[in-house]
Amino acid sequence: MSDCLFCGIISKKIPARIVYEDEAVAAFEDANPQAPVHTLVVPKKHIPTTLDITEEDQKLIGKMFRVANRIAKEKGIAERGFRLVMNTNPEAGQSVYHIHLHLLGGRPMHWPPG
Repeated sequence: MSDCLFCGIISKKIPARIVYEDEAVAAFEDANPQAPVHTLVVPKKHIPTTLDITEEDQKLIGKMFRVANRIAKEKGIAERGFRLVMNTNPEAGQSVYHIHLHLLGGRPMHWPPG
């Protein structure tokens, strides 16, 4: 999508600090981090919300979680603990309508989160 921020990052039209990329997924540092580690894991396929995930996307969604785990290990937060968050629609805080997994860590997380 031409007006999607994350599609712009994936196509390299918008700069970002990319920490991982393959044929299906990209991961980059959040521009407004909410924790010492705040990385976004994004599918290269444009999927607006979790409500738009189809059966054919199952493998892709699983890959997003595997990439998040890999990054958590690389950043040294896997054993201490981290949070994975995916927001859907405005009341949940979704501001970019391209699904993305927030990898948050490097500090204690509190509950409830919102």
